[in-house]
Amino acid sequence: MAKFNYVAMDSRGKETKGVLEVGSQSEAINRLKEMGFFPTKVTEAEKPKDAKKDAKSSGGGGSSGGKKKKGGQINIRIPGFGSGVKTKVLTTFTRQLATLVEAGLPLLRGLRVLEKQERNVTLKNILGDLSLSIEGGSTFSEGLAQHPKVFNRLFINMVKAGELGGVLEVVLKRLAEFMEKAEKIKGKVVAAMFYPVAVMVVAVGIVALLMIVVVPKFKTIFADLLGGDAGMPGFTLFVLKISETLKDYTIIFPEWFFGGFPFPGPVVWGIVVFVIVFKVTIKTKKGMWYFDKFKLNMPVLGPVISKVAIARFTRTLGTLVQSGVPILQALTIVRETAGNVVVAKAVQDVYESVKEGETITAPLEKSGVFPPMVISMVDVGEQTGALPEMLLKISDNFDEEVDNAVSAMTSLLEPIMIVFLAVVVGSIVIAMFLPLIKLMESLGSDPGGGGE
Repeated sequence: MAKFNYVAMDSRGKETKGVLEVGSQSEAINRLKEMGFFPTKVTEAEKPKDAKKDAKSSGGGGSSGGKKKKGGQINIRIPGFGSGVKTKVLTTFTRQLATLVEAGLPLLRGLRVLEKQERNVTLKNILGDLSLSIEGGSTFSEGLAQHPKVFNRLFINMVKAGELGGVLEVVLKRLAEFMEKAEKIKGKVVAAMFYPVAVMVVAVGIVALLMIVVVPKFKTIFADLLGGDAGMPGFTLFVLKISETLKDYTIIFPEWFFGGFPFPGPVVWGIVVFVIVFKVTIKTKKGMWYFDKFKLNMPVLGPVISKVAIARFTRTLGTLVQSGVPILQALTIVRETAGNVVVAKAVQDVYESVKEGETITAPLEKSGVFPPMVISMVDVGEQTGALPEMLLKISDNFDEEVDNAVSAMTSLLEPIMIVFLAVVVGSIVIAMFLPLIKLMESLGSDPGGGGE
């Protein structure tokens, strides 16, 4: 049997320390709980030096050099590498853990199983820490709280509610469903916007190439053939002027700079300054408010962003309340995870209203963010005592609306982009052909071929 040093709290909250001689760490924890203590730290007592030497000789010196974890794996952490866990990876982990726990596997064993198969280095290390934390007597939610960069307050509080209610497997399943639906709608929006953005980038690149490189060469030719700018058509002069402006103010080729190597012009520097000022502005409280307000009301994209925000709010609040998190605590979490300052302000107003014993619907209506249908459904849910179910129905409905809105938006953007490209490229081509037509007309009307 091994000896284990422990630190525990008694029923009065007084700290006590001691040593137990048992077979394993889990047995020590169980023994402490039987004694009426709440263990906070249980560690194996250090072996005598002679025992350590015997262990080294019998192990073939395998433990020498480097810091090792269980299974002989060396734990090396390099700053800047593997410092984050993607949402998709975390969603997969949550679903797998929910499945294991629902199947009857103990939480600790489930974490060990997932730790062995996890490929993400950061999450693998975190799962190891969670297992050690639970073995040391901490709850699962307390272990999660030690990694706030990976597990947000929504995740931690739902797990805590599941532990208190004895329905951890149900809460994990709901949490997995919540994350999967959020990831699904995000993926749909990104996939739908990829094609229009890609086409727009290519279009801008082609137009820039034509206006900065190709068109200026025609100017010299036309000036020689038509005797200067005075002989050129007005539309051609207009296009050439735009081309000259773009060439002189976007990318310049100064002779003194590495023999005419391209250098950003005033327009490029102006865009850079604008982006920097914009980023600094939206980090301020007032700037963030106005920008988020603009995003909700902007044409074309505004309705989609608004629907995504409403779906996120209702799904988060509905999932939290359904999982047993107190309404005020749930509203605080929703406010912090809203993703939009305007929506967060509306949630804060709801929090103050509920705190004073009033309804949820009045501040929602006052915010101007939520449509009448949402307010009416929340009101019915509040009156019938089925608020969580009603909120989840609203989120499902708005997820569907987001999908339809994104499809409609992309189908509308495609013809707009085609027309835009046709107009721009067509205008450049026409502007280049007009001088040629004028030249041919002047040659045709030249009286050099016949006389009286």
